Amino acid sequence: MTMKDGGNFVHFFLGSNTPQGFVSRFDQLGTPLEGWHKFVIKGGPGTGKSSLMKKVAQRLMDAGDPFVEQIHCSSDPDSLDAVISNKFKISIADGTAPHVIEPKYPGAFETVVNLTDCWDDEKLQRDRKEIVELCTRNSTCHDRCCRFLTAASSLIYDTYRIAVECTDPEKIARYARRLAAKEFRATDVDHGAEAVRFLSTVTPQGLVTYTDSVKTMCDRIYLIDDEWGASSRLLLNALRSAALSAGLDIITCYCPLSPYEKLEHLIIPSIGMAFVTTNRFSNISLEPCRRIHAKRFTDMVKLKTRKQRISFNRKAAQEMLNEAIKLLVESKNIHDQIERYYISSMDYQKVDAKVSETLSKMEAIIQKGG
Repeated sequence: MTMKDGGNFVHFFLGSNTPQGFVSRFDQLGTPLEGWHKFVIKGGPGTGKSSLMKKVAQRLMDAGDPFVEQIHCSSDPDSLDAVISNKFKISIADGTAPHVIEPKYPGAFETVVNLTDCWDDEKLQRDRKEIVELCTRNSTCHDRCCRFLTAASSLIYDTYRIAVECTDPEKIARYARRLAAKEFRATDVDHGAEAVRFLSTVTPQGLVTYTDSVKTMCDRIYLIDDEWGASSRLLLNALRSAALSAGLDIITCYCPLSPYEKLEHLIIPSIGMAFVTTNRFSNISLEPCRRIHAKRFTDMVKLKTRKQRISFNRKAAQEMLNEAIKLLVESKNIHDQIERYYISSMDYQKVDAKVSETLSKMEAIIQKGG
């Protein structure tokens, strides 16, 4: 696998609106006993958190990290929620709601970057009524959005249950064993490490999927073409277990409509390989080394007897997703209004001083090699 000089940005989400509400995987920002340094930013909307993280990401890439992770905000993909450098064992994240991060080992592991010192409390208190009303409206939008995502998830799950009855799990297991034996060479490590991410999520911009991250990290891509969700789920779970048993470090990407159960993509950067699911909801355009069709594991004659119900589920689920997206657009507009109150209250000279201080601390860590 080849990489560009100076490294690359790869893009993921660590939080997502889901049928279970907002699901945060901000537990994935490093561990205290493995030498990690975690910076936690505290501040309101529009206070400069994302801008600081973009500067950090650029510095880490310039320092030679081959894959600097930019973690995007599901409510606004143009903004960052976190940056992660595995090379230097540095992470920096927005520690405010909905992904609240409270330091467990302050100073020893976490460093708090407090941008709340840079705003005018009296001005914000004068605007309290308007801010509270806007925040309440925003929360209502997210609650309604999650209900539409629940409806969409139920319809998609119904199709999955139909497909399971028409799928040959033993055939999938045999195929997974052959594929793993061909592609996964055992390492000296007893068990690989697993990082959890969302490659895609539902946003105000629609369903956003960072396919370029896969292309950046991998030059061998297996594309799993699965309209019904049964074969890909079984195959990816089997490949995940095989990769970990071979001592390979992996990135598992879960479906935002089933964030704890449905593995959607499997990325193995150390061998430059990925297994990516594509379907009508998430039509991924990648040039694969091989395309795996779910039909090969499916009794298509039996499945066609449920064709009408599957078609209804697909169309109805898409309508539910469209309504969820509309609510996220409304939420984004409300958030922009809240942001204006905070922007007008900020002393950006103080913010710049905090940014410089944080970058200096990070530079010292980089110079020590992490």
